Amino acid sequence: MAIDWENDMLRTSSIIAAIVAACATVPAGAQSVPQIATSVLTAAPAQWGPGPGWDQDIDVRCQSDGYNYRMCQIDTGRGSSVRLVRQISNTPCMEGRNWGWNRAGVWVDQGCAGVFRVSRRWSGGPSYPPPDNGGWQPGPGWDQSIRVRCQSDGYNYRMCRVDTGRGSNVYISRQISKTPCMEGRNWGWNRAGIWVDQGCAAEFVVDRRWR
Repeated sequence: MAIDWENDMLRTSSIIAAIVAACATVPAGAQSVPQIATSVLTAAPAQWGPGPGWDQDIDVRCQSDGYNYRMCQIDTGRGSSVRLVRQISNTPCMEGRNWGWNRAGVWVDQGCAGVFRVSRRWSGGPSYPPPDNGGWQPGPGWDQSIRVRCQSDGYNYRMCRVDTGRGSNVYISRQISKTPCMEGRNWGWNRAGIWVDQGCAAEFVVDRRWR
């Protein structure tokens, strides 16, 4: 699970400032400091959410110079999507083969260069305004861990289809191939499932969580 240190520090600083401010305004003989701290912590938001203006489309140019791997960092948030809107390179850019994305940003490899549109949409936590909870929702039993074996036979690309839903996570539980499996290089995942390439073979765990 990725840890957002910056937001954690900001949230902690805000809580401490609220406690100090509350103590400074309480008359003598009123609540004790532990009681004030408990009240502030109880009222504090449990989870960070982005402010106004987060949900927007951002165009990012990312280029694989010298056919090398490159990560173009941009916080895609949770519930976002990324697509190629303009190819710059002569090398065809194929998602899952020489470009892809994750929470950290957009990555390119093997000569791919393009302009990518990040449609930032926040889901899974509080936001402003609150998200619409309408629409389809999975039934009971969705939130569970599923094991999927996916193998790149003959060093070829393969997509192993499994609906990962929204807010899920995928990781390797057991590597099968002698070829090291490196996320973003020869394996990755998206809403459609898990892809492998260049000889990677492994057993993956899909932690399905609907957000």
